[in-house]
Amino acid sequence: MSEGKKTPSRAEQKCSIEGCKRPYRAKGYCIVHYAAWRRGEVEGHKGRYKLCSKEACKKPAGRWGVCDEHRGEKKEEAAAS
Repeated sequence: MSEGKKTPSRAEQKCSIEGCKRPYRAKGYCIVHYAAWRRGEVEGHKGRYKLCSKEACKKPAGRWGVCDEHRGEKKEEAAAS
């Protein structure tokens, strides 16, 4: 058998966030940063999905770049006009 490069085991891998020494969980993050990534709170890292374009809204965006809640407001405004 050849002795090539060996991929570190899951327990040996560390979180990809600079300065974090916790063990790897998923997507290159530890359990704390993985949860933050799922909520869209990890700065400088690609998010799980696109977020609503409304300020302070962290819900997943659907059509027109807004979440279901904000898209419903647009329909109500259009109906009122």
